[in-house]
Amino acid sequence: MEKRYSQMTEEELREEIADLKVKAQKAEQMGMVNEYAVHERKMTMAKAYMMDPNIIEQGATYVIEGSTGETFTVSYLNGVFAWGTREHSHEEEALPISLLGEKRS
Repeated sequence: MEKRYSQMTEEELREEIADLKVKAQKAEQMGMVNEYAVHERKMTMAKAYMMDPNIIEQGATYVIEGSTGETFTVSYLNGVFAWGTREHSHEEEALPISLLGEKRS
């Protein structure tokens, strides 16, 4: 039975990310877009578990990694997820903290 990311050590998470990177590259080379996206999401989650949630500030606005400058304002944290709203949206959603890049305010 596989361990959950929350139960893994930092070294185990690094190994998992490396394995997922290889799988994602293979899927991309074979044109398997959906499989590639799954591996990318898993890497994002593993990276979130390697981060300290205390570095994310409630009420602050961050650039979303991988976007074209889209921002996300954090309302609150729940584990490794930041809950809040995207720029120009009123719908609350959760993003893994590893997707939050440069702080804007």
